[in-house]
Amino acid sequence: MRIRLLGGLEATSREHRQIRFTTRKTALLFAALVLAGRRGHRRELLSEAFWPGRSNEQARNSLRQALVDIRRSFPAGGDAAVYIDGDQETVALITGPDETDISIFDRKLEAGRTADLAFAADLYRGEVLSGEAIPDGLDEWFGPYRRTYQRKALQLVERLSLAFSEPGSAEESACEGLAERLLAVDPTMEAAHRALMRIHALRGHENAALRQFEACRALLKKHLQAEPEAETSSLAASLQSRQGSEHKRMAPRLDVASQPQVFPAPAKHHDRPSVAVLPFQNLSGDAEQEYFADGIVEDITIALAQFRHLYVIARNSSFTYKGQAVDIKLVGRELDVRYVVEGSVRRTGDRLRIAGQLIDTSTGTHLWADRFDGTLANVFDLQNQVASSIVGAITPKVEEAEIERAKRKPTESLDAYDYYLRGLAAFDRTVTNRRKSNGWMLNPADETAEATRLARRAVELGWDDAVALTYGGYVIGYVGGDLDDSAACINRALYLNPNLAAALGVSSWVKACLGEPDKAVEHAALAMRLSPLDPRIFAWQFNTGLAHFCAGHYEDAAAGQENR
Repeated sequence: MRIRLLGGLEATSREHRQIRFTTRKTALLFAALVLAGRRGHRRELLSEAFWPGRSNEQARNSLRQALVDIRRSFPAGGDAAVYIDGDQETVALITGPDETDISIFDRKLEAGRTADLAFAADLYRGEVLSGEAIPDGLDEWFGPYRRTYQRKALQLVERLSLAFSEPGSAEESACEGLAERLLAVDPTMEAAHRALMRIHALRGHENAALRQFEACRALLKKHLQAEPEAETSSLAASLQSRQGSEHKRMAPRLDVASQPQVFPAPAKHHDRPSVAVLPFQNLSGDAEQEYFADGIVEDITIALAQFRHLYVIARNSSFTYKGQAVDIKLVGRELDVRYVVEGSVRRTGDRLRIAGQLIDTSTGTHLWADRFDGTLANVFDLQNQVASSIVGAITPKVEEAEIERAKRKPTESLDAYDYYLRGLAAFDRTVTNRRKSNGWMLNPADETAEATRLARRAVELGWDDAVALTYGGYVIGYVGGDLDDSAACINRALYLNPNLAAALGVSSWVKACLGEPDKAVEHAALAMRLSPLDPRIFAWQFNTGLAHFCAGHYEDAAAGQENR
């Protein structure tokens, strides 16, 4: 598969190099041709839709130039599996059956076997062209495709949730992941809620399943002023009936009925390579630039964390070693990581140098070292080069497409980026959450309203940024009291960055509050695994105790709090 449209546009050449088209319009034209398949489109229709407001001659010339750009990346001839075909009236992109994610998705969906459905669920990373900036005039062009594949994904999550009968299967995991991705985009999708209800019930957690139903009903009322569909209500009624029957059956056996809920052990992830990025030295000769060096490390850590096959320790734990002469092997044991990244940052005027080295903590061996020179204007490219080099040294077989997905360029404004780094350095000193939790609010009503407003604005602007979603979502839930919207933000944050300890920590609190204690314990444990020296670890320990307490697991709750 070389072309992905589900969750964003990605294309790689025959040599597995990431393809970057000359203009955004060319990239969108390419996507339109992929979606159209062999039937293609009329040239006149394409030129009018993609270059409106131009004369016919200018629009057709722009179309010709865009097609030349696409042909350059996918030349015809020989055994080419992807190439442009057409005549004076029409144009089409010819692709092999295994070259695009949408064709594989459709084929697996049609096959209908449980394993095929699970494969399709994993392929659906998000909406068609999710995250792509589409001009207003082209919304109508791509809208039908988005709606079609979203409808297919909803049908898929429903079918898959009815297809397996044993907990712990790969199909169950694929179904759960798809349901959570769908709800992260639109929390009112009932098919996804039903799928999660069935999964909870399959695991023997009827309370969690019914809590999912209540969340579904609340979200529908809030966003659509509607009630759940009959199918959703019927499923909830059957769960309530089953739960009532179970209580009656267990009532005479008080010794059994009084037993607390047992949590499954958190999934182990030690088979994934683990890495920590230690604070980089500031070689700028100016102590005021310390925030800049720290911010570079934060961005490299975030870039690495996008790789789902890696375990990346959070900045808060790595930075406990700041200013210390460290023993790499000791760091490896304390953070439970196989690899450590060290480095330095030198900023002189507009010039920037980032140096880094990767060390195997079990042997102390240097596996990779390099330096990257450039200007402040290409700081994001330098960071991405560092991250890609580290990943390549750890797992040489990683797909280049995955490396491209991890690349971040949050802003075109270097002033904005500088303010972001300064804000990052001051973040823990100025948070409204602390004012509420410590009872420091002077005017609770006004401060709560303002904090919630700012948090919702942050989430709106940062819908594709896991950090913004995490902290904004927490304020929405903890300060604003809207747990459903908070959960939607955190679920999307974890979809974007599964290694973000802060998101997992907040998720553990939200899950406990929403009646999903097993998930709360699992996410708290994973947060502490990813950031074992984090100053916020007390909160994650509290969340674990809260989850145990809510489930009636009082001894574990008490033991957890005693160990804090």
